Amino acid sequence: MFAKIEIINDMVNQIVWGIPMLILLVGTGILLTIMTRGLQFRKFTYAMKNTLGKIFRKGDAGSGEVTPFQAVSTALAATVGTGNIAGITTAIVLGGAGSIFWLWVSALIGMCTKYAEVVLSVKYRQRNAEGDWVGGPMYYITGGLGANWKWLAILFSLFGAFAAFGIGNAVQVGNITGSINTAIQAFIPAAASHVDTINLVIGLLIAAIAALVLLGGIKRLGTVAEKLVSFMSVVYIVACLVVVIANIGRIGTVFGMIFKGAFNPSAVVGGAVGFTIKMCIEWGVKRGVFSNEAGLGSAPIAHAATSETDPVKQGLYGIFEVFVDTIIICTLTGLALLMSGITLPYGIKEAATIALNAQAFATVFGDKIGSVIIAIGISLFALSTILSWGLYGSRCIEYIFGSKSIKPYQVVYVAIVIVGATMEMSLAWNIADTLNGLMAIPNLIALVCLSGVVVRLTKEHFSPHSLE
Repeated sequence: MFAKIEIINDMVNQIVWGIPMLILLVGTGILLTIMTRGLQFRKFTYAMKNTLGKIFRKGDAGSGEVTPFQAVSTALAATVGTGNIAGITTAIVLGGAGSIFWLWVSALIGMCTKYAEVVLSVKYRQRNAEGDWVGGPMYYITGGLGANWKWLAILFSLFGAFAAFGIGNAVQVGNITGSINTAIQAFIPAAASHVDTINLVIGLLIAAIAALVLLGGIKRLGTVAEKLVSFMSVVYIVACLVVVIANIGRIGTVFGMIFKGAFNPSAVVGGAVGFTIKMCIEWGVKRGVFSNEAGLGSAPIAHAATSETDPVKQGLYGIFEVFVDTIIICTLTGLALLMSGITLPYGIKEAATIALNAQAFATVFGDKIGSVIIAIGISLFALSTILSWGLYGSRCIEYIFGSKSIKPYQVVYVAIVIVGATMEMSLAWNIADTLNGLMAIPNLIALVCLSGVVVRLTKEHFSPHSLE
């Protein structure tokens, strides 16, 4: 029975995360880019000035809401995850260095997609029974398209609530335990015989943190996310820059590999590997979308809690979010890997790529410190993802069953943390990955249908009168 389920899930997964869906995701971004006349490019300086330029200003938020930066930090906590480390390495070894170029392309287009999602989320958000701002695709589907479309909103919510258990929780816990065990064994080889015990302790610790944060409500999550995202991003970015600067003599060669490999990957990695431009584009775009989640509909749920009342002003944080996640962090991961000089086993299985990141850092920091840096990076990135997806899943289940369903859902969510740390449930995680991709379909339908609303709000915001 389980074998048949796995076969069916693999077939659906190939469609959900295959070329047709990637075309749909990128196509929606291109449509929105055209309709907004390239807003993410025309107003990039304005967007950075009104997001990055305001990060250190102390903001105030009322009951049931968070500051604009806390909102984007909560969203970044989910998007800046293990995909920024292991995911980029996977793209390079399975698609070639040129996949980084297509990662950039998907990010530049995804900026507008994320902008539109956030604008609609703030436009159609509501107050729930607890007085919190709630929003996301389920709310702008019914608010913008009408009650007849509620079935589509429920579909999105079901996919999101169940996907959170796997892709936002158990998979992340598994990455944490794996990276920490590798780091511990680098110092204490004998620890390899106590992996199960170590995993249980890690699972219990993460479950306790998740319970304290999630059960504390949106304001506590926003406060934790704000500090956690800032710290983890700075630490990882600095570590990557050290590797890049230490190998600065290779930067010209590496950028040559990226641009040449984008259109002729076999010329860079060797024809024997059999790389094609299709593989290069597919892995670059796939990992770009997987990393920044533009079009999936998850991040707008966090942005809806902002104290900002202008949908376009919060939408600018969507542009900032994709820029930081993909253009900065993912690029630095790729550069550190390619410039480190380690031999990349192109074409290996995806599961075997994580250790390559530690090897790249080890060329500068040494084996032990390199493994510690990766363990810290993956652990913090994964922990932040667990916390934010706890919010996403809660909001999805709340939309279907009401506010009383939030606490029971969160209790189960916290329990899944321990399960994910101690058990191998690959089928369940693979199904969750499929559900994560399926979330995009209702969201993309809504984005296309409500693109006119996004254009109207954008024009109103940037009209000479409103900017006076």
